Amino acid sequence: MKLVDFFSGAGGLTCGLEMAGFQSILGSDISPTYAATFAKNHPEIKVINNDIREISEHDILELTGLEPGELDLIAGGPPCQGFSINAPIRTLDDQRNHLFREFLRIAEILKPKAILIENVPGIVSLGKGTVVKAIYAHLEKMGYSVDHRILFAGHYGVPQMRFRTIFIAIRGGGVIDFPEPTHNAAAFANFAGSKELCLKISPLFSQNLKNKTTVWDAISDLPELALGQLIDDVENTIPHQSEFQYIMHKKKKKIFNQGRAKLGKTNLERLKYMPQGGSWRDIPHDLLPAGLQRARRSDHTKRYGRLHPDELCSTILTKCDPHWGSFFHPTQNRAISVREAARIQSFPDSYIFTGSLTEKFEQVGNAVPPLMAKAIGETIKKLIAQ
Repeated sequence: MKLVDFFSGAGGLTCGLEMAGFQSILGSDISPTYAATFAKNHPEIKVINNDIREISEHDILELTGLEPGELDLIAGGPPCQGFSINAPIRTLDDQRNHLFREFLRIAEILKPKAILIENVPGIVSLGKGTVVKAIYAHLEKMGYSVDHRILFAGHYGVPQMRFRTIFIAIRGGGVIDFPEPTHNAAAFANFAGSKELCLKISPLFSQNLKNKTTVWDAISDLPELALGQLIDDVENTIPHQSEFQYIMHKKKKKIFNQGRAKLGKTNLERLKYMPQGGSWRDIPHDLLPAGLQRARRSDHTKRYGRLHPDELCSTILTKCDPHWGSFFHPTQNRAISVREAARIQSFPDSYIFTGSLTEKFEQVGNAVPPLMAKAIGETIKKLIAQ
């Protein structure tokens, strides 16, 4: 089954859909660095490094080599920063919030059997559901049945607290299914739409699921890092210690992008007081950053936290910096590396990120977890075959 991916980023969605058995034939992203990473990991696939608004109908048909209706799946994640509940200002006037229309324009040209759109949970509540209604109206006018849910990455073996809104549309109608959870991971959600749209695990059903994938399941076999050290293109001689680790390095037992910037003296001092699973509350008041010195102990901020080896990681962000979340390593006095962040996102070790250290973290943080995408892809394949 053939796949094209727009707003492909570094390629997490394509990576997972290929795990599900799709054959990718085209990727597209406006960022040169993201496009370079996509191309490095998919050398056999055509990659467009251009603004989607500049891509014509002729370009699409020529690059795919397909006639309208022949493509199996078009997938993509139109930029989500304007939808995010963490955005400083959320408004329908944000130009990024209208790029989904360009994605649907491409879909209308290709007329695929299925359409997959992923985004942040905040898309559900923006404009009191205006964006969701617009997506439904456009797809239904094109002759597709459509449904959406908010899926939790931990339910599909990803060692992370991460939610994504997933739209699935099937040409010609029919009931839309979403992947059932495979792992018994607790999902805590309090955003708009979580009660109605998040899949829940019943206590009876949970007994038949695999245990959640923990932080330690994900990263315990990676070599230790000295402060500021970079390990790249080096054989990993440590045997896998979990099923997840086996999946991550079964293709290639080399380590890439195992690097991390140095921590300053103040952060190293803070780490001395922080147990596994600890946070800024464990740091002496006079060592806290000025902003956290004014915070109440009841505040739920995850800043300056140390990961617990037996739990899920908080959401991997574009900056795995302690100032932004719980990103201190469980056993080493440093923040997590690019490779560790990629593992927590479920990228296989063979996946290489290009660019500066900052750009690599950004690519990892913006990606769809491949194992989550794999579960979605397997469901879509069944829907297409019906």
